[in-house]
Amino acid sequence: MSQAAPPVDPPTAPTVLVVDDEKNIRRTLEMVLSGEGFQVRCAESAEAALRLVDAGHEPVDLVLLDLKLPGMDGHACLEKLRAEETTRDLPVVVMSGHASVNDAVKAIKLGASDFIEKPLLRERVLVSVRNALDAARARRALAEVAQEQLDKYEMVGRSAPMLKVFREIERVAPTKASVLITGESGTGKELISRAIHRLGPRTKGPFVKVNCAAIPRELIESELFGHEKGSFTGATQRKRGLFEQAHGGTLFLDEIGDMDLLAQAKVLRALQSGEVLRVGSEHVLHVDVRILAATNKDLAKEVERGAFREDLYFRLAVFPLRSPALRERREDIPLLVDAFLTQFCKENGLRKKGIMPEAMTALVARSWPGNVRELRNAVERMAILSDDVITIADLPEDPHASPFDDDAPSGPLASSVDEEELDDLGAEKFEFPPLPPGTRPTLREYRELAERHHIVDTLRALDWNVSRAAIVLGVERTNLHKKIRTYGIKRES
Repeated sequence: MSQAAPPVDPPTAPTVLVVDDEKNIRRTLEMVLSGEGFQVRCAESAEAALRLVDAGHEPVDLVLLDLKLPGMDGHACLEKLRAEETTRDLPVVVMSGHASVNDAVKAIKLGASDFIEKPLLRERVLVSVRNALDAARARRALAEVAQEQLDKYEMVGRSAPMLKVFREIERVAPTKASVLITGESGTGKELISRAIHRLGPRTKGPFVKVNCAAIPRELIESELFGHEKGSFTGATQRKRGLFEQAHGGTLFLDEIGDMDLLAQAKVLRALQSGEVLRVGSEHVLHVDVRILAATNKDLAKEVERGAFREDLYFRLAVFPLRSPALRERREDIPLLVDAFLTQFCKENGLRKKGIMPEAMTALVARSWPGNVRELRNAVERMAILSDDVITIADLPEDPHASPFDDDAPSGPLASSVDEEELDDLGAEKFEFPPLPPGTRPTLREYRELAERHHIVDTLRALDWNVSRAAIVLGVERTNLHKKIRTYGIKRES
């Protein structure tokens, strides 16, 4: 007789900590939340809430925090929660019946998930609590996926192009096939090569990288195959070449498209025979290496114009693998930003920083011609220069945005407009453009006509400073650039 399976405990309901100095509000929220299946704990002050969270006997999944509290207020409590490693990612929904817009903005900047005004509405509270818990679960799941990918590939991504790359890495890594990795500069071609090496049978062997574009033409043979002492001026001792150093492992030929034709012939001979000859030596060495190569050039076209050997191209491109540009995988940008922020904050001894949604939206919208490398550099700068939460004002100037902003200030100045300027840009200045006689455009056409006129008028008033115009118009700078291109707006001479 088969033994019955042991009973499985149902998942524990999320625990919500209600922090409010008014007893009736605590009691009402406890009834509403417990009636929906949540476990509820209560505290009448920020100090009591922090002690309860620090005790850690019963983990808290979300905090409902009043801003106006006796003693320590809600903002200070939120700051302390964000300062501690254990509560840094704890979702917090703030509530207040007396708060101003500035109070709400400050709470969100400190990392609050949402803001609820009193008197509290039952459905509004439940929607906010559920949304905050769902968002926290999604962030944890993404963080786990990102960490798994970092551990396995040293790369992160969940977009279709990156999932395709991961599948191809796992297929080719266990084989002996040569791999040609193509893609724009900054897309992570070296990371792909390292993942293939690490997941393959040569993982215990050396991984040797050579930048073919950085080695002078006259030294490439010596670097790749080594030389004997006295074989040429300056050869004061014997040197092992990179092929020798990679014996039993992987040789990564980066920027192979920039290699000299003469060197290409010698590399091909080494690949075909598995033999190398040091410069100035007559002793043939047998080497066992796996070749991975990368280039940002179209090698097929290079072959057509005679700049690359066709036989070497086919030898290298046994398994072609393309590294996608960042613009093809925009949904990966939040994952990459979070991974880079974690890395740079840890390296520089900083607390983990958050990022405002509008700042993340602006990063996703950028063109990033420098790809992941450019994004990484931008995040490193923000991690060092920003406060605890990165806002849109902390974003570095986009050098690829528009020709209008040559004289625009960067940093905080770029996101500020003087009150006098705002006064000078009153509503009376923005009149709808007159319609041509006898015409009646559609509502959409008229709206676009008015929008274009309004944008041009604002740009003129601000001497074509797009950064300041975006603030006055209440749109993101990248969005304004798109509209400028869409409407074909040109700066007058």
